[in-house]
Amino acid sequence: MALTARGSGLLTAAVVLLAAGVRFAYPELTLLGAAAGAAVGYAVTVAAWRPRLTVTRSADPDRVGRGEPAAMELTVRNTGRLRPVNLLAEDRCGDRPVPVPLLRLRPGRDTTARYDVPTVRRGVVRVGPLQVARRDPLGLVVSARPYGGTVPVWVYPRVHPLDAVPTGAGRSLDGHVDAVPHGSITFDSLREYVIGDELCRVHWRTSARVGQLMVRENVDTSLPRFVVLLDNRAAAHPDRSGASASSFEACCEAAASIVTAAHRADLPVLLLLVTERAGSAVPAAENGDAVARGGVRGWVRRRARRRPAGDGDASPSGEDSPGGPLDRLAAAELVAEDDALRATTTRLRSDRLGDTLVFLTGPGGRGDLGHVGALRGAYPSVVVGVLGAAEPTPPGAAALVVIDAADGAGFAAEWDGISRW
Repeated sequence: MALTARGSGLLTAAVVLLAAGVRFAYPELTLLGAAAGAAVGYAVTVAAWRPRLTVTRSADPDRVGRGEPAAMELTVRNTGRLRPVNLLAEDRCGDRPVPVPLLRLRPGRDTTARYDVPTVRRGVVRVGPLQVARRDPLGLVVSARPYGGTVPVWVYPRVHPLDAVPTGAGRSLDGHVDAVPHGSITFDSLREYVIGDELCRVHWRTSARVGQLMVRENVDTSLPRFVVLLDNRAAAHPDRSGASASSFEACCEAAASIVTAAHRADLPVLLLLVTERAGSAVPAAENGDAVARGGVRGWVRRRARRRPAGDGDASPSGEDSPGGPLDRLAAAELVAEDDALRATTTRLRSDRLGDTLVFLTGPGGRGDLGHVGALRGAYPSVVVGVLGAAEPTPPGAAALVVIDAADGAGFAAEWDGISRW
């Protein structure tokens, strides 16, 4: 609650008139000062009344690709029983104010406002809370209170279609390393039959011996695993405009394209950032599948319903969990920690999270490719993508396969030319 300029002037005049009337024994001045003070008191009482409002929000959808339409539906309900509401309200959509008129909202009634959410840039758009301003009839006091919470709308990087997903390298028990596009199935154990199991999995010989149905349990022993390492160091993206850089946006598009293509091929993929913020790091290597698939599966299902199967220009949307890889790409930001790559590569070398490593960086990261080249012993396949490069990377850089591209679309075109590493 705050006094307006008019209210401050009237309050000052009330004090001066009261002081002058008492000091010089002018009852007329005292009466005018008391009237002015009473007006300010009445304004404070009127503005202090807090209407009982219930605010609900619904984003349609709450996860979209960059440039795709998204809308926010806001419903305000007057839960009071006596007085109608006639207020001015303003919602916050990122940095943009959105006026929401609440005119003659009767008790028990609601009103709905719908507006577009800007999706021209990748990021997390915070919508809310609703700011309700109340003024007295004289315009002396204004009171603004927040109603409802904040709802995020995740704007994912643009996804470019990748027609080919390179094969991984599966390690067998006898020490060989083979190229396997989709893994292999190996017998693991037997268990009791459960309603819903396929009869083709019943092991009839064991079932006849033990007197009850037993089914085979298989395990995928050589499923290729992809690790996508996104370089979010500020030094790797020197050409910045504001808080981001065009090369970093291109890296995010490339990472989103690889994650989506691997998911569509039913291959596990793990997304890592060179500099992880507090609370955003992947807890353990064995949780990579859940983290990787959690942010893609719901988007693929929704996009499949909106477009015919096979359209490659769609961009993924995650499930409700904000820990999915596309959610993390939407929230990714440049961090000024230039020495973080050495520690990250050391951890990758010791953990061995997969067999195919894709490192995405900007023009400023070329000088650190030696740290990535040292991972070739732990990862049979290592590919580097340099996005936003004005000139090609010198040949033979750290003996790595390097893809130079100006943007995400160029990276996708170069990627499709590499089907096996």
